[in-house]
Parts: sequence; structure tokens; C-alpha cells
Amino acid sequence: MQLTGKQNRYLRGLGHHLKPIVMIGKEEVNDAVISATDEALEIHELIKVKLQDGCLSDRKNVAQALAEATKSAIAQVLGKNILLYRQSKEPQIKLPK
Repeated sequence: MQLTGKQNRYLRGLGHHLKPIVMIGKEEVNDAVISATDEALEIHELIKVKLQDGCLSDRKNVAQALAEATKSAIAQVLGKNILLYRQSKEPQIKLPK
């Protein structure tokens, strides 16, 4: 899923105040993390994922792997936080065109 620049800016604005829902530690991206992320995306559409100190992988590689596994879009990678978006069956967020 690809987002336009305008959609990215809109989602970053919405995600600024979100608390991280999924934490990635030394186990890195595994089935449990993918499952938790998938479930959180279905409920919230826009989630923040935090990389903890134990995660040794590159943050952009982790974001890409998580986005591919959950069929979501990366709205932002900033510091140790990743902002992911996937529209749910009953959309709550209306993206600009």
C-alpha cells in the first residue's frame, strides 16, 4: 500500500499523540509481533510501534518487514518509533485524496 505525501502528513499529525501499542525487543519481528500488529491495525487502523533497546536490527528494515507482513503502509519512521496505517473493514480514518 502506497500513501501520497498529503496522506503521510495527515497520518503523522494523527499519530503524533498516540502511545506505542506494539513493542519490538530482542526477539525482533516474529510471528507473535506480526500477529499483535495485525490485530492492532484491524482495531485502530493507525498504530505506533516502538523499537526497544534490545532490538538490534535497522529500524527501516524492521518497518519494511512489519509493513509487508501485515499489508500496511509506513506513514513514518522517526527515532525508535514506527507509524503504520492499514484501512480496516469499517474505516475510522478518512484520508485526504
